[in-house]
Amino acid sequence: MALFEHYSRDREDILGSDVATRALSVIAVENDFVEGVYEKLASVYDFTFGPTLHPGRVQAIQRMGIKPGDRVLEVGVGTAINANLYPRDCAVTGIDLSGSMLEKARDRVARKGIRNVRLIEMDAVDDTFDIVYAPYLISVVPDPIAVAREMRRVCRTGGRLIFMNHFRSPNPLLGWIERVISPFTVHIGFKSDLDLPAFVAQAELEPLSIEKVNIPRIWSLVTCVKA
Repeated sequence: MALFEHYSRDREDILGSDVATRALSVIAVENDFVEGVYEKLASVYDFTFGPTLHPGRVQAIQRMGIKPGDRVLEVGVGTAINANLYPRDCAVTGIDLSGSMLEKARDRVARKGIRNVRLIEMDAVDDTFDIVYAPYLISVVPDPIAVAREMRRVCRTGGRLIFMNHFRSPNPLLGWIERVISPFTVHIGFKSDLDLPAFVAQAELEPLSIEKVNIPRIWSLVTCVKA
C-alpha cells in the first residue's frame, strides 16, 4: 500500500448501503464526561500520548503545505503540543473545551516564546480559516458530525479540512475487538471503534486522501477540501 493513498469512494473498505444512517460508535458520551476525562489527563497527556503520537503530528503539518500568512484553526488544541511545529509566518488559533488543557497550553506557548499562536476556550469560532485541523479529536467528542460541519462552516471555500484520528479497522476481527474495548478506551480519551466510512458519509465530506500515520499504523490522516 502506498504511503500516501488517494481516496476513492469505490474502495472496498468504504462500501456499505447503510453508511449514511449507521451509528458511528457503540459508545455515546456527553460534553461533561469528555471534559472530565481531559481535566484528569491534562497533567500527564504530554508524557502518555506525546511521544507515541508525535510522528503523526509532524506528518500532518508537513502535508498541510502551510504558506506564509495562512490562517490555521486547530480544534482541540489540548496542551498545544503542536504549537512549536507550525511555521512562524502563519497565524494559528487553538481552541479547546478543557480549561486545564489550555492552562498547560498557555504555559507551553509562553515558555517557548511562540507568538503566532493564540489560545481560546470555546467550542466554535465564527471566522474564516485556510486550514481547519482536528488532531486526535473526532473520536473524543460527543457529536463528531456536528464538529465536522462546524469545521467546514469556518473554513474558507477552497480551504482544507484535516482530521487525524484512530478509526475502526476494516478487518472484521480487529474491528470486532475495537468495538468490544471501546467502552473502556473512552475513559482514556477516545472511542476505539469510530466508523470512518459512516463519518465521511454523514458529515458530507469528500476526502482527497487518507494516509496511515504513526507506528503501529492504526491512525489515519484524512485530508478534505471545502468545495
